[in-house]
Amino acid sequence: MFKLNKLTVGLVMAGLVLQSYAATAPKPATEFTKQANQKVLEELPFNDKQDFADAKKGFIAKPDTLTIKDAKGNVVWDLEAYKKYITSDAAAPDTVNPSLWRNAQLNMEYGLFKVTDKVYQIRGFDLSNITFIEGKKGWIVMDPLISAETAKAALDFINEKLGKRPVVGVVYSHSHVDHYGGVRGVVSDADLKAGKVKIFAPEGFTEHAVSENVIAGNVMSRRAIYMYGAMLPRNAQGGVNGGLGQTTSTGSAGLLLPTQFIKKTGEEVVIDGVKMVFQVTPGTEAPAEMNTYFPQFKGLWMAENTTNTMHNILTLRGAQVRDALKWSSYLNETINTWGDKVEVKFQSHHWPRWGNSNIVDYFKKQRDLYKYTHDQSVRLMNQGYTGEEISEMIQLPPELNNFWPNRGYYGTLRHNSRAVYQRYMGWYNGNPSNLNNLPPEMVGPKYIEFMGGEAEVLKKAQASFDKGEYRWVAEVMKHAVFANPSNTEAKELLADALEQLGYQAESGPWRSVYLQGAFELRNGVPKAGGINTASPDTIKAMSPEMLLDYLSVRLNPEKTAGKKYTINLSFTDTKQDYALSVENAVLNYNKALAKKADVGVAMSKATLNAVQLKETTLEKAVADGKVKITGDVAVLEDFMGSLDNYQFWFNVVTP
Repeated sequence: MFKLNKLTVGLVMAGLVLQSYAATAPKPATEFTKQANQKVLEELPFNDKQDFADAKKGFIAKPDTLTIKDAKGNVVWDLEAYKKYITSDAAAPDTVNPSLWRNAQLNMEYGLFKVTDKVYQIRGFDLSNITFIEGKKGWIVMDPLISAETAKAALDFINEKLGKRPVVGVVYSHSHVDHYGGVRGVVSDADLKAGKVKIFAPEGFTEHAVSENVIAGNVMSRRAIYMYGAMLPRNAQGGVNGGLGQTTSTGSAGLLLPTQFIKKTGEEVVIDGVKMVFQVTPGTEAPAEMNTYFPQFKGLWMAENTTNTMHNILTLRGAQVRDALKWSSYLNETINTWGDKVEVKFQSHHWPRWGNSNIVDYFKKQRDLYKYTHDQSVRLMNQGYTGEEISEMIQLPPELNNFWPNRGYYGTLRHNSRAVYQRYMGWYNGNPSNLNNLPPEMVGPKYIEFMGGEAEVLKKAQASFDKGEYRWVAEVMKHAVFANPSNTEAKELLADALEQLGYQAESGPWRSVYLQGAFELRNGVPKAGGINTASPDTIKAMSPEMLLDYLSVRLNPEKTAGKKYTINLSFTDTKQDYALSVENAVLNYNKALAKKADVGVAMSKATLNAVQLKETTLEKAVADGKVKITGDVAVLEDFMGSLDNYQFWFNVVTP
């Protein structure tokens, strides 16, 4: 899915925090928004209720209330906040796209479900599902959620209802945190070390799980605040649904390293009497991902390669562009491999699907959704259209468009088509005027000047708003805000336009992005809380090379210009040596000590981890004898002082 990193305690109930100091209250839906949402009701097959039957099928039990807390009493998951206004029989409010509302209602079918013989799921305890396979003596856990607290609550609940069993195996389907982060809630270090539990993951899992949290972790996490709506108030004018689930839990995300990697399709594993056959699908929804077939149940676990929504080719939080063509080809391989066998299909988000012909039809339509997006985007691209133009032109054929699992609750056809363009063509659209265009801070004042000044622009933009032209108002007022960020009237009008776009959005992330933008325009950037972009387990799993690459992107060129020095770094526990060289305001490194270095540093990797985790300081580690420095200490101090510390709450909708 996604990779939203663990929110700190300060944001646990942030939706309520935002409400408490909001300068401007959310506005109601305009008549134009009401009409747009009514049109959705008229165009889509809302009389098709099969998903509701499937979402309830196999229901066993659910807790009366579902609020999960950490050891300190902080709420890390609260489905109750949604239950107050999202009910199965409630019509969509004017402020919510009816299709997104339908998806929210389906995701609110929570609890313990029997998928098929010996296969169970707990849904609604986090953004993702946790699946339990019953073996001869214990549970095999498939994708243990985001947080240890939610995963433990799920394990406790199934043990309470079906009888206590030990966890004997864990399968990580892929390298996104909502599929492994809660593992410490179901597995202990002691059991893992004792060999009582085996953990399986696709080849490349650890590298990608760690690296995606590090290099661009700060900016991705800031944008994830926009994408996932974790800070929006829980009401019909705020957070409704994240597309894949309601939202993300905010507990302790960890990582226990796999004991066995799956390297090729067809590889088989038997654990506790349960046979699993894997299909590796690298480069689809995640860089490292795999599906799992259970022959004895005729059940196929699809990880996140097929869900009940259109997925992202490029996620709004930011990531490398995914390969829609490769994605579709792996789904075709799935059909060819198990299409004549499968009787139940389930995955790590949403509800299952039963019946061979029903499942194969679903697979074909999901396959063709991604291939159509790829093929038609490339066709239009080769006719000379740009990404922006393609996103306005491309439309799915009715047989794909009206299929509920293909609706854009998470990804959208608009931004996925632009992602395909970006994958092949990059950021430049070929128009010379866009080769070296001005950034918003420079272009904003010019636009406003050419358009007759602030007062005239506001007058015209208000007239456009009154006509329901919200996309245009957002475009124009963006320039007004960047020209004069102190203009409250401009920010309010831009916020009003973004808000109506959010109310109309079918995609949960689009709604969240628009509404978070509106909030920050009205109230400013939040100052409290933040994001922990790397858990202790992630830090410990970082290779020295990953760490050095991370230090490289933190090097401030203004502080290192004209300087040249070499640092020898030795890890005493892992017996690894590195020579770091700073020259031309660039940090490079070699996997061997330099013959001549300005300063040498020797420490264990464990000590470095402790410094990174702020369990100690470098100065204290030196004083304690855990770090030994030889040579010119001033060089090391200069290097450390040249590393940027990123600020999390940077501006997005204002300069």
